Amino acid sequence: MGQITVDQSHQVMAALATNTDWQDIDFETTGLQDLVVRNSKEAGRQFTVFLKNGGKMIVGEPKIIPIDRTTPFDPVKLLGQGWTIEEQDERSLALTQVNFANVRLEHMLNKGESQITGEERLKRLKQKNYIRLDAKVFQALWENQALIPEAWKQKTNGSTTYIYFDGTVLRYPGGSRCVLYLCWLCWGDGRWGSCYDWLDDGGIANNPSAVLASI
Repeated sequence: MGQITVDQSHQVMAALATNTDWQDIDFETTGLQDLVVRNSKEAGRQFTVFLKNGGKMIVGEPKIIPIDRTTPFDPVKLLGQGWTIEEQDERSLALTQVNFANVRLEHMLNKGESQITGEERLKRLKQKNYIRLDAKVFQALWENQALIPEAWKQKTNGSTTYIYFDGTVLRYPGGSRCVLYLCWLCWGDGRWGSCYDWLDDGGIANNPSAVLASI
């Protein structure tokens, strides 16, 4: 993916500033200026989504999401010193976009089971030949949370759904293997949360993995 230059970014911003119908925007009613200034980081995220969509307004939930593969996922930058990548699903690493209409959430429990370890879940995912979405897909969603599918907010069996990205297995500095997850934290006004979980821990039905069927 080509990186925009400073001159190109200035041209884009100048074109938008010149051609926006500012008189048609009620700044007092919308509180737009205050919202952008006070929450500039989120406004920037939303504007990035707009630009990634070719400068077009997204109506409804976005389905096809671009994945920036120009730089690899860096666990140290996200989690701190000592974290390393243990293994990755090469098929997921080859994806430069993901159609979330095709993404499935698979918990990999067999009939009669209520719990398996993360390692067993990973083993079964490999046996089924699923494409396990990797940490760079996680990063794309975490940095642009408006792109996270609305359905992922739903609880499973009355509990928070933790969605794993088993395409990247990380090694904790102390030696344990981990994977990243997203979850919708419904207390307060609600927000997305993220963390990592040990693969040697038990998993239940509300802890699925985000996957694509093998091509």
